Amino acid sequence: METINTAALPGITEDVLRRFDVSGPRYTSYPTADRFVEAFTVEQYKQALNQRADGGVVGGGAPLSLYIHIPFCESVCYYCACNKVITKHHERAAEYLAVLVQEMDLTVAELRRPQSISQLHFGGGSPTFLNDDELTGLMDAIKQRFKLAPGAEVSIEVDPRTVTEARLKHLRQLGFNRLSFGVQDFDPEVQKAVHRVQSYEMVESLMQQARALGFESTNVDLIYGLPQQTPESFQRTIQQVATLRPDRIALYGYAHLPTRFKPQRRIDASQLPVAASKLTMLSTALSGFVGHGYAYIGMDHFALPNDSLAVAKRQGRLHRNFQGYSTQPDCDLIGLGVSAIGRVGATYSQNAKTLPEYYDAIRQGQLPIQRGLALSRDDLVRRAMIMALMCQGRVEFESIELAHLIKVREYFRAELEQLLSMQETGLVVVEPEAIQVTPLGWYFVRAVAMVFDRYLQADRTRAQFSRII
Repeated sequence: METINTAALPGITEDVLRRFDVSGPRYTSYPTADRFVEAFTVEQYKQALNQRADGGVVGGGAPLSLYIHIPFCESVCYYCACNKVITKHHERAAEYLAVLVQEMDLTVAELRRPQSISQLHFGGGSPTFLNDDELTGLMDAIKQRFKLAPGAEVSIEVDPRTVTEARLKHLRQLGFNRLSFGVQDFDPEVQKAVHRVQSYEMVESLMQQARALGFESTNVDLIYGLPQQTPESFQRTIQQVATLRPDRIALYGYAHLPTRFKPQRRIDASQLPVAASKLTMLSTALSGFVGHGYAYIGMDHFALPNDSLAVAKRQGRLHRNFQGYSTQPDCDLIGLGVSAIGRVGATYSQNAKTLPEYYDAIRQGQLPIQRGLALSRDDLVRRAMIMALMCQGRVEFESIELAHLIKVREYFRAELEQLLSMQETGLVVVEPEAIQVTPLGWYFVRAVAMVFDRYLQADRTRAQFSRII
């Protein structure tokens, strides 16, 4: 193992890294998506939608969050773990969009009345694979079936290689007010190693144009742990991103899982940085972005102090869903498109993962649900604990006890015992009526959350997850 620079990383020793840099979930949900089962039926999903329509679920009258998955990309990025279809045949989008609108109609029929949308997000793949007319048609279809709430967050993921100033102007005219730029790294050697070459100047120009066009928020996605990355090269990228001054920054650790994600087999594993280097990159990013005035939101997000995400963190309203950190606690999320994941009431659901299966279900007049989960009371209690840790770094026992009618110290006796070793290491402080994650513990907050994951503790199967650092 590489020697760790303990001056840059106070409190982190080789022993701490060895003990807590384990494989584990990112907890965009609990239970995690790998726990979804095919026994969850379309009828159960319909029932959840009907209950929402009837106001029979918590937040039934609250606005929805809507996620639209566009799977197409022109070229493959070797690090990618998204559900995608690599093609240069843009005509394939027309068939997909026609079926997507059919899925929308099937969903709206179960909701029975127009639903207000406070968050709309286009993800992928590359949503900007669609041309202007296709994007216009899709937005029109959404607006005909849902009501965009005043001040709704309307965001889209953008591949800088596929947009121009004219395209950005069109997105703004359609009502998009937030952009997320996929950058990952600005180092030319790293870009070549992952098959995604785009210059700093290209992204800088697009960011300037976005601001001039009046987009309310811009996000930049970064990944540390990529092949050919070094702490020194990544520090240069951090400086360049800070100069761009996006409103938000999403910083993810690369998960090298070539047995699960075929494109990753093109990455030379010998070129990947070791855990100690990755930890140095993370530490450098934390100190670098905070030093440039960003608020540290949590495990993988930064935001300028006046951004809604930073405000939500300060006010204790931060939530975590399948897209990462969100400003809307307990907001039902409907996912549309191939492989899309949703959450309605106390259920999770996921659409068919391949285009043929997705098309076949909808053309038969069926919602394309392939798997999901109906959450138990225990799931809901543990989700509350895990999300409090992931979002606030603190769990107040009283709030959990009032919401779920339990005694935390009795219900989680074994888990609190397990936390004692983490307390001795300095990752958490177990107070009489609360659990507090320390600044050191934020590096390993996923490991802290894993203590409360009943499924993970039961089978210890972690090979499908990325490492924490």
